[in-house]
Amino acid sequence: MEYRGVHMPSGQQVFHFGPIQGTNNIGEFLAIVHAMALMEQKGIGIPIYSDSRTGMAWVRNRKAKTTLARTPETAQALDLVARAEKWLREHPSHAAVEKWDTENWGEIPADFGRK
Repeated sequence: MEYRGVHMPSGQQVFHFGPIQGTNNIGEFLAIVHAMALMEQKGIGIPIYSDSRTGMAWVRNRKAKTTLARTPETAQALDLVARAEKWLREHPSHAAVEKWDTENWGEIPADFGRK
């Protein structure tokens, strides 16, 4: 699992993390929270786009409903999930997250072109 954030107007990669052992849904969730934290830190107030309904729901609920078992290989991903959930609880106000319209806009640029 890996994720990244892309600045839409420029197409420039803003952040990248991974690969580590995890799931796509965890990666989508972590990418959204990473973008939120970065935007808060930099005082940027633009929407965040995601094509993951699951990731967006986990953010909205401030809880990742992953069933990934904790093993030595998955511990890093699950620790990051716990950290992201804590950040969401401590920052109830954050950037808006909007659904990427894949049908009309094509694949989201943050994907790695593996679909």
